[in-house]
Amino acid sequence: MIDPSPESVALWITDAPARADAPGMRVRRFEFTSRGDRVPGVLLSPADAAGPVPLVLMQHGAGGSKDAVYLGPVRNPWVRRGVAVASIDFPLHGERLSAKLTDQLLATFATPARPHPDTVALFGEFATQAVTDLSRALDALAAVPDLDAERTAYVAFSLGAILGSLYIPYDARIRAAVLAVGGAGIGPPTLDPTAHIGAFAPRPLLFVNAARDERIPRAAAEALHAAARDPKEVAWFDAGHHDLPGQALKKMWSFVATHLGVG
Repeated sequence: MIDPSPESVALWITDAPARADAPGMRVRRFEFTSRGDRVPGVLLSPADAAGPVPLVLMQHGAGGSKDAVYLGPVRNPWVRRGVAVASIDFPLHGERLSAKLTDQLLATFATPARPHPDTVALFGEFATQAVTDLSRALDALAAVPDLDAERTAYVAFSLGAILGSLYIPYDARIRAAVLAVGGAGIGPPTLDPTAHIGAFAPRPLLFVNAARDERIPRAAAEALHAAARDPKEVAWFDAGHHDLPGQALKKMWSFVATHLGVG
């Protein structure tokens, strides 16, 4: 899935203005090259860290971005507890949005059972670009001295969880992963998460799903869970797709902290 073509990531990174919702944190914007495209990202880290800190690559869902409001209540407390959190814009999202192609892509997720051939091709290119972008993000951030590249986790929601299922098995730098409100059945069979997620073992994996999810059917979530191999954990919460409770976020943090050796 990850495009192996050699290229310079050409990292650009700079401090960003302080954010009202992120007191005590250092906020940086960065960009890097991936398959000829420039990929924007945001990096939040503890302002008073005494040394390199673990990194969490945290990704948004369909229609979201690296600056999605719903990421704040997750990543900000985590940064205060001692990890750095980086997020990038997936292709056709955030600063990379395309009015025509983004709408076409989002329509794919709305009707996955009846994909148009052109849409299948678009999803294939989108997924390849996205998975490569995630790998290149870690390539780029390896040059940031206050990050501990040996302790990296992947955490993502919805589309980010689906794409993560295609990415994390093939990047050995990911020590542990949390896939929230994701599932199977999106895209052609070769890109279905169930065809890939088993290869993430023997690294630890946590699935977090919503019992009243209006986007991801329970059967789709359970198919993904079944395709994964141990060590894996599955946690269901009485919630909808967009309203995971605080208990779910605590479960996610506890899992990440344990496997990154934080606290």
